[in-house]
Amino acid sequence: MSSCNGNCESCGSDCSERKKESFLEKPNAKSKVGKIIAVVSGKGGVGKSTVTSMLAVAMARQGKRVGILDADITGPSVPTAFGVEQCQGASQEGLYPALTRTGIQVMSINLLLDNNTDPVVWRGPVIAGAVKQFWTDVIWEDVDYLFVDMPPGTGDVPLTVFQSLPVDGVVIVTSPQDLVSMIVTKAVKMANMMHIPVLGFVENYAYLTCPDCGKKISVFGESKLDKVAEEFNLPILARLPIDPAVAQACDHGLMETVDTGILKDAVAAVEKA
Repeated sequence: MSSCNGNCESCGSDCSERKKESFLEKPNAKSKVGKIIAVVSGKGGVGKSTVTSMLAVAMARQGKRVGILDADITGPSVPTAFGVEQCQGASQEGLYPALTRTGIQVMSINLLLDNNTDPVVWRGPVIAGAVKQFWTDVIWEDVDYLFVDMPPGTGDVPLTVFQSLPVDGVVIVTSPQDLVSMIVTKAVKMANMMHIPVLGFVENYAYLTCPDCGKKISVFGESKLDKVAEEFNLPILARLPIDPAVAQACDHGLMETVDTGILKDAVAAVEKA
């Protein structure tokens, strides 16, 4: 496993080392979940929650039953993107997630707060425990793909998710800045350490299309991601532009109206996970 590059298709390994782990938590007895895809980033501010939401919408449009577990406890934004404010309810068997307009199941700490602007001032172990409960106590009903929107970095919550949930693959979201090589490498190496395959990269804010002449403008400079992708033999699944329409849809809870065609390669990678 020391030579693992995170791309299981390149080596054919069954990651037997990962199967020896004993930290996996059992899902709710009423849950039925197919594949679990973690969407991660090495740093904040790269639009990871937006990419998570778009991937979920894209998969739902493929006719799949989709859920989003919002593991970013201190900075939850998924409910806002979909315009949901409360869960479906609870029973002695567990908690039912919120349902979006098109039937995407969503669980987030903001759905449990009296006021969605109230801060969550918890220490790391408590936050990690809440994320576990989103898996063990929430009833995920016949979900084909569960996307986990991770907080940035390689701290308590990413470690908890990778150890506690049977994650099938990781999509790494980044932006075209000079420090991308270091930050992305950290994210890839963490996934490798946990023996979880990296499906590829999604570069957000890759360019801005001039509304007048159509020229693509590299607002953050030329991308440095190609070199990293080549180093780890991993694909770049999509390069997303700065799009005011996407930002507006996210702010107004209309993420399910966004065009997700640009993520077709990412969707294909998720389906193969």
